[in-house]
Amino acid sequence: MNQLLLIMLTFALTGCGISERLGLSRDPTAAGLPYTARLTAAEDRHDIQIAVTAQPGTSVDQVRESARYQATFHCLTTFGNSDADWQNDPATGDWAFVRTEDAMIFTARCEGR
Repeated sequence: MNQLLLIMLTFALTGCGISERLGLSRDPTAAGLPYTARLTAAEDRHDIQIAVTAQPGTSVDQVRESARYQATFHCLTTFGNSDADWQNDPATGDWAFVRTEDAMIFTARCEGR
């Protein structure tokens, strides 16, 4: 009975837009992020890639929150845990990425179940 009440309350609050106010919107522009990021999950949905649209010369620090937002949303809504293990560049110790003409592509793995 309590689970049913919790589910009904969740649906009611979703209709009020509370998920956006809590920062759980699927639309990253609602969170005020400066870069557009697109997440792609592998067959094992723990493994993800996030492509952040960014001009050449853009640094990891500049796009980090846009990438992290997508990973956090996916990991939290899919596995109930917001932690992501980012692939790191051994030379810098920072997040590793592949740069294309108009994007930076990051790889991570959701932790948890």
